[in-house]
Amino acid sequence: MSGSIEQGTSQTHGNTHILHFLVRIPRRMEDVWTAVATPAGLGGWFTAVDVLEPRLDGEVTLRELGSGRITAWDVDRVAEYTVGDGGRIRFHLERDGERGTVLRFTHEWRGERESEARWRTRFERLIDNLEPSGPPVPSEPSPPDREGPGQEQLLPGQFT
Repeated sequence: MSGSIEQGTSQTHGNTHILHFLVRIPRRMEDVWTAVATPAGLGGWFTAVDVLEPRLDGEVTLRELGSGRITAWDVDRVAEYTVGDGGRIRFHLERDGERGTVLRFTHEWRGERESEARWRTRFERLIDNLEPSGPPVPSEPSPPDREGPGQEQLLPGQFT
């Protein structure tokens, strides 16, 4: 099952733009939190993170957007970064059933730098990154089949 990105809404007040998205992700909140609140998570779908102090008023540097502060931090629920030219970026997570998450996203910025299409592409990458990558690989080799009637066990160096 894949996620969905609802149509974004935007408002403009003078030179200030506000963009909202609602993204449904078929993964647990803990998994989505890691993707929006850790350097490795953000780097996998959004931008490289040079500094992230995971606490209210902690420092943050998002490589594509600049440096600033963490202006909201509620572990497993809300991460908000306010950075230089990048403005204010807020990720608010809510449970969606037993194994899903709703991401309520807000980006407030000045100027013409960002776009709805650019964020939609990022959220598609986020969903793709959180998709299971197929069946799990066993951590230990499976035990060999038992010999049954009519089966011979091969010795090293023997071929059938």
